[in-house]
Formats: sequence, structure tokens, C-alpha cells
Amino acid sequence: MSPQLLTLVIQLLLLFAPAPTTVTSHYNYNFTSTSPPSQSEWRPARATFYAASDPRDKVGGACGYGDLEKAGYGQATAGLSEILFDRGQICGACFELRCVEDIRWCIPGTSIIVTVTNFCAPNYGFNPDGGGHCNPPNKHFVLPIEAFEKIAIWKAGNMPVQYRRIKCRKEGGIRFTIDGSDIFISALISNVAGAGDVVAVKIKGSRTGWLPMGRNWGQNWHINANLKNQPLSFEVTTSDGLTVTSYNVAPKNWNFGQTFEGKQFES
Repeated sequence: MSPQLLTLVIQLLLLFAPAPTTVTSHYNYNFTSTSPPSQSEWRPARATFYAASDPRDKVGGACGYGDLEKAGYGQATAGLSEILFDRGQICGACFELRCVEDIRWCIPGTSIIVTVTNFCAPNYGFNPDGGGHCNPPNKHFVLPIEAFEKIAIWKAGNMPVQYRRIKCRKEGGIRFTIDGSDIFISALISNVAGAGDVVAVKIKGSRTGWLPMGRNWGQNWHINANLKNQPLSFEVTTSDGLTVTSYNVAPKNWNFGQTFEGKQFES
């Protein structure tokens, strides 16, 4: 066969050959992604309740909010298991919960919105599938019975639920409760809308620049600085990266033990 004829045959074969097939994988192999999950995604967990006479609402729990009724959180609160609590970083965040998988105890078509105010400590005397409801790796919510009974009959006990992170809606502005002594200043940041969980706080006096505060525990933040006889301003950043600045929230004659209200995140 001549070279010219061979070239013609190859061109004809390429012309009538079927097009290559593109195969699209249904699996995501990008295991290094650190993007947060969608806030609208429902996830499985379990929930139990505590009685109305339980004193934990008065002491305020691991987030440091104090008396939850006086702080404005009421009964729409939750304590989270260790895997969800994230050493208090999640304090102030809001979740929507609904009862699932049990037509005997679930109240159909209902859900509740709660703010994280407490920690459900693990009990290593039990295994996670036994009495250790809040042991790792369990995702568990402990609710006031008033909140629990909005989505399920109390006899349900350890109830399967679904949860998802949502934006917090709060009345009024962010609250700053100032405590401490001399140059040690502590500020409890509460009633935070939007993402709800505060990740950074700065404070400023009239004679200083912006000073970063450190997380003491929960949503209590502290600094060693002489800020007496100065009006105080605060800069609050939440986990979604948004920042709200409240200028001159506390007047020049502020005192320890007082609470002041600043601006608020959009919800």
C-alpha cells in the first residue's frame, strides 16, 4: 500500500471513530477542603431533657451567661455534647431541632430554635451507646423540658432528632457585662445575633487604641489594662468573619457589675 493511500485510510478511520465518553464521578475526592457545611443541611443527633426544677438555668452553665431567664435566653437553650461544644467556642450559636424517626413520640410538623448556653459533660462510667449520652462521638443536645416538649412527648426519653445551624435572632443590641477588679477587666458578651458565637473581641478606651481581649471561658473575655475613667468601645467578631463595632458603649463613669448595650449583627 502506497504512503498516500495509507494516510487516506487513517484519516477516514479517525473521521468515523466514536467520540470519547466523559465519565463523571459521583464521589468527591477533595478531602482537604475546610469549607464549613451548609447551614441548611440537617444532621442526625439525639436529645434528652432536664426538669424545670434543675438549677442549671440559674447558674448559667459553661458559657457563663448567668441566670438564663434574666439574661433573656429563657427556656430556648441547649447544652451540647463534647464533640459539638468545641471547648466553648460554639457558645451563643443557634440551632434548629426537629424530632424524627418515631411516630409514637414526635409532634409532627414542629421544630424549635435554641441557643447554646451549656456543656453536657461526658460520663465515662458508661459507654456511648449506654448511659454516656454525651460521650464522644455522640452528637447530643440536652434541653429544658419546656423546649423538648415542643417537638416530642416527654416519655420519648433519649430521642432521635435532626439539627442544623441557623442565624440567631435577638431583641436589642449586643450586651456587655463588665466585671473584674482594678486593671483586670472581664466582659461577658451576650445576646449576639447573626452567627451568635463570638471568636474575637477588642476593647478601646478614650486614651488607648484597640486592645485585643483573650477568651477566659465560654463568652467571658478578659484583659489587663487600666481603662478606668474612660468611655469604653467594643469590637466583636463572630465565626462568620463579620465584625460589629460599638463606640462609647460604657460611659466614662462605668463600674464593675454593670451591663451595657451596643450595636447588633443583622439576622
